[in-house]
Amino acid sequence: MFPRVFILSLLMLPTSAFTQLPSAWPDGVGEILVKSTADGTEQPALAWSPRTAEARPLLVGLHTWGGDYKQTSNGPVFARWCMERGWHFVFPHFRGPNRTPEAMGGNLAVQDIADAVAWMKKTRRVDEARVYLIGASGGGHMAMLMAGRHPEIWAGVSAWVGISDIAAWHAEHLKDGMPDNYAKNIESALGGPPDSEQRLADARRRSPLTWLHQARGVNLDISHGIHDGRSGSVPFRHSLHAFNAVVPEADRLPLAEIAAYYETMQRPANWPAPEPDPVFEPKSVLFRKTSGNTRVTLFEGGHEILKTPGLNWLAAQQRGKPAVWEIKEVFKIQGGTEAGR
Repeated sequence: MFPRVFILSLLMLPTSAFTQLPSAWPDGVGEILVKSTADGTEQPALAWSPRTAEARPLLVGLHTWGGDYKQTSNGPVFARWCMERGWHFVFPHFRGPNRTPEAMGGNLAVQDIADAVAWMKKTRRVDEARVYLIGASGGGHMAMLMAGRHPEIWAGVSAWVGISDIAAWHAEHLKDGMPDNYAKNIESALGGPPDSEQRLADARRRSPLTWLHQARGVNLDISHGIHDGRSGSVPFRHSLHAFNAVVPEADRLPLAEIAAYYETMQRPANWPAPEPDPVFEPKSVLFRKTSGNTRVTLFEGGHEILKTPGLNWLAAQQRGKPAVWEIKEVFKIQGGTEAGR
């Protein structure tokens, strides 16, 4: 029988420790293969774990709309955070870029993320009360979708500039009636535009708005840059509609005022001005509303993720406990304002 210390060392290594990764990924991150419980295929992910017998938090990072599990725009920053904090880390593929039926919030992609979490729990010493999810753009879409599809997993979900309604986003990416690349991706995944009963139903199944009513018990933080939709690809109203899908009716934002806010870029007069948030600095918080365990924030920015507030907020959350909104100790990280698409 192997000594206990040697067994622990084996558990901490990725399945394929010597996979060649882009240089942006820190040393020690390696590829694992997780068998899908949905279709039996081996699905790749990147992972890292601390060498400790103590149960530690797990961060699940998500790639963006056109990315995959080796994408370097956000994942390496998430990995370095975990290395600095002594957390486990996994970065699933979840069927890659959002242009196939298997991807774009499909059932297989959803199950791949759940399976990656289960694999980490089985092979690593994970603190199951502190499993976190973070993503931007297409990753923000998937973070909100997973909050609704699997609310039992998460201690905290941080979703940035995410798409909440696939059919609406398709319509927003028609130029003179012709689909741009994002709309073409949606049509490729659905088998055509969401203009038939069947394809529209499929788009709804892949949309966070359909599932977010199940996320009311999840600590959920939704953030969006106010210039997105003009200088970026996802209008910020997607995040306001997502907030409405979670919270009780009495706390919902009026749809007409959401539309007016987006069109004028002026906060409605009856929406209160937010308090400054030093965690977001140097970005200004322009609007914020909280209801129970759900918060939405609009900030002075575009199509981007602010990793410092996102990761520091997650670090304060525990499953089954009320959301913590005041972050008293902030850990600065490299690439805190790096954008994702």
